[in-house]
Amino acid sequence: MARLKLLPLLGLASVLSACGGDMSDLEQFIETTKGKHHGSVEQLPDFPPYQMFEYTYVDVRDPFRPQTDINVSIAQSAYDGPRPETQRLKEPLESYPVDALKMVGLLQQKSQTWGLVRDPDGTIHRVQPGNYAGQNHGKIVSVSESRIDIVELVPDGLSGWVNRDAMLAMAEEN
Repeated sequence: MARLKLLPLLGLASVLSACGGDMSDLEQFIETTKGKHHGSVEQLPDFPPYQMFEYTYVDVRDPFRPQTDINVSIAQSAYDGPRPETQRLKEPLESYPVDALKMVGLLQQKSQTWGLVRDPDGTIHRVQPGNYAGQNHGKIVSVSESRIDIVELVPDGLSGWVNRDAMLAMAEEN
């Protein structure tokens, strides 16, 4: 039993003795490599000190403020064009762009007509004029056998909004 306890110690001693050895060739290589390379770094150029500039013009617009922010409150109060309805709840089809939606059918019951629209997830939605679709505040204005007409409300870039016509045509089934 005592011999079995000595066996791991003997193995460890033999492994550790293999780590030591003659390293003169490595030391010689390092010395010759150090002797070959004598690099130099160029002196850094002198940079002129930073000079502050104080912007004291009162009647000139702030150069750090975007031009689209200038007089936005004045422009918005004077703007009489269309605006999105911000107080209403979003409808499910407003999560998708109009070009991702497909009209797949028409449903008529008595005097009611609905368009059937498939979203990118494959869900079919029943829509009629007055419903909303698309990510640009699109409102459905008419539903016919061949298409659904939508009027989208897009920003005009000058803090206003413009109407843009879009439509969903009946999808061709493969």
